[in-house]
Amino acid sequence: MAVRKADGSAGDADYGTIGRDYASFRQPEPAIAALISRALGDARSVLNVGAGAGSYEPVDREVTPVEPSASMRAQRPAHLANAIDAVAESLPFPDGHFDAAMTTFSVHQWSSLDDGLREMRRVTHGPVLVLSCDPDLVQRFWLNGYAPGVLAAEARRYPALDHMRAVLGGNSEIVTVPIPLMCRDGFNEAYYGRPERLLDPAARLACSAWSFVSAQTAAEYVAHLERDLASGAWDRKHGDLRSAPEYDGSLRLVVARP
Repeated sequence: MAVRKADGSAGDADYGTIGRDYASFRQPEPAIAALISRALGDARSVLNVGAGAGSYEPVDREVTPVEPSASMRAQRPAHLANAIDAVAESLPFPDGHFDAAMTTFSVHQWSSLDDGLREMRRVTHGPVLVLSCDPDLVQRFWLNGYAPGVLAAEARRYPALDHMRAVLGGNSEIVTVPIPLMCRDGFNEAYYGRPERLLDPAARLACSAWSFVSAQTAAEYVAHLERDLASGAWDRKHGDLRSAPEYDGSLRLVVARP
């Protein structure tokens, strides 16, 4: 059974605390949204699990969002449907109710991954999409040289992609999701060529993995990055990324069709 925090958050991060400005930094990136839209195919009714503030919800389809965090539900813009207060592990819908289902940057928050995926499969007669990160690739990002505890936390939390494919069953594929240089969605790798953005405490707070290290440790990580930016050391190591049009990091889309 999912254990829920004071604001309804059901995962290991408390979005009542860290999610207050989430919508300001975690805007949908159009290139990623387009990839998700293609994977949804001709589905008209779409379930969005762990919908948060509404990033990547298609506006040209009938979307039913589910979000357990009151803080996140309150940040949803007026043009999107109100989110239902529920958790992935216990979806209040009949079998095969939706044409498709999706979840983005959410599965690592669930109390029971397998139960949540099985529930998504149960209520969906078409494709199930999971936007997540490959835990085997997370720590190859340059940030690991500055904030190893943050990326270690991310790598521990993200589930193995092949495991999710096995639980969802059917015919599935893993799609690489390139990250554009000016990515609007502020997860850690989105700043691959804009390292100064990670000096902003609010930007870091919008990446939940930063909440798994102490304030003192985070301050030490940031001070290290700030020193290397000021001295030019970061640019000597990674400066080519400032002009790289896209980055192939750990971001992946699992598409499971029955």
